[in-house]
Amino acid sequence: MARAIMLQGTGSDVGKTVLVAGLCRAAKKRGLKVRPFKPQNMSNNAAVADIPGDKAGGGEIGRAQWLQAIACGVAPSVHMNPVLLKPQTDVGAQVIVQGKMFGEARARDYQAMKGQLMDAVLDSWGKVGEGADLVIVEGAGSPAEINLRSRDIANMGFATRADVPVVLVGDIDRGGVIASVAGTHLILPEEDRRMIVGYLINKFRGDVSLFDDGLESIETFTGWRCFGVVPWLKAAARLPSEDSVVLERLASGEARALKVAVPMLGRIANFDDLDPLKAEPQVEVVFVPPGKPLPADAGLVVIPGSKSTIGDLLKFRENGWDRDLLAHRKRGGHVVGICGGFQMLGRTVRDPDGIEGSVIEAEGLGLLDVETVMEPEKTVRNVSARSVPFDLPLEGYEIHLGRTTGPDTLRPSAVINGVEDGAVSADGKVIGTYMHGLFGADGFRGRFLESLGIKGGGIDYRAEVERALDEVAAELETHLDCDAIFALAR
Repeated sequence: MARAIMLQGTGSDVGKTVLVAGLCRAAKKRGLKVRPFKPQNMSNNAAVADIPGDKAGGGEIGRAQWLQAIACGVAPSVHMNPVLLKPQTDVGAQVIVQGKMFGEARARDYQAMKGQLMDAVLDSWGKVGEGADLVIVEGAGSPAEINLRSRDIANMGFATRADVPVVLVGDIDRGGVIASVAGTHLILPEEDRRMIVGYLINKFRGDVSLFDDGLESIETFTGWRCFGVVPWLKAAARLPSEDSVVLERLASGEARALKVAVPMLGRIANFDDLDPLKAEPQVEVVFVPPGKPLPADAGLVVIPGSKSTIGDLLKFRENGWDRDLLAHRKRGGHVVGICGGFQMLGRTVRDPDGIEGSVIEAEGLGLLDVETVMEPEKTVRNVSARSVPFDLPLEGYEIHLGRTTGPDTLRPSAVINGVEDGAVSADGKVIGTYMHGLFGADGFRGRFLESLGIKGGGIDYRAEVERALDEVAAELETHLDCDAIFALAR
């Protein structure tokens, strides 16, 4: 079995995902065969990964582990994230185990389910370590959630079972970092506390020497060693985000030649589809929160994926975005709907089996002459395709329920594995597709922006992600004692 080290946070969104990705890249640069692992993830940003021995397609993992696999220079595997929770409502989620749909569970029911899921976690843990020198594990939430400890599979429940030492991550940007680290030490049971070999401070801004007294205080309270203080990592903004919590902090930035408006759906999924557009120097991507209108000066509206198409469609109307979208179209604006967003653009969305919930039919936005029927079987696969309007290659993936038919599908947006996909309006200004990742194709993105009167496509987006990973790794080598962290792996 490979040696391993685990990063756990004093809370959610402390930057564990980027730190693990950076450490994975740093280890790779040292010549180590390194792999990422996250026992349990909760996110609607999913990726398609290989299922060893399965020729039928692929399975789902968190997009964070997909990014971490890139940092390691290896193909993503479903075993890197054996349990993925995809929230559908405020109290329930779809449960994905080793890439495949396992069931749906309300939060209370899921707690009771965890015992049987630990077997899958440990099975995947053994598979990920095969042939590796080092595995870097990411926790979820915080080990200080002691009310959930008895059934935990994401933090100390896993660390103690797999005997993996833990580095605790504190986020100084949100304030109270001394209390969060010392408080974690205080309330952990001794069995868990002894798994922690030290801590690091993340997202520091300014003169780090001003925190010297803070580090001394933490050592006094905990006795733990500090592996370093990581500054605010600017390169992290060029990496795909893990989940929708970051959307609340996204600013539109300075005005540019093309404004792209993206409604922040309640169950928004795979919104990193927009990252390649954000990287374009002439494009301003604006995520529009509920209660705010779609900007009238947007040249393009992108309706992203959704984990709950009908529920988000109803909220879309409640926000008045349907009226904004119609006004946008009357001004000659362009619209792209991806996956759930594509389904919303049609005349109706029907869910006769109640797969998404109690509402079995909803009127669509009516910008495409198609209708969608939800079906139990989910399509999950990586694909190579070709854009029909621009006759250029595409690469991406599909993760969706439902079948969409209607007259506008006679004008497909793409051909995927020889099969026509999506739909285009008669004037060519409304495009729907089930394919995620289409804007990542540099040639297509350039031509698409040209059709909107914007020069673009000069960026190699995948190379930009690789450079950002290198920059994060270099910063971690500068500000962390990476040698010590790797040496403590066992």
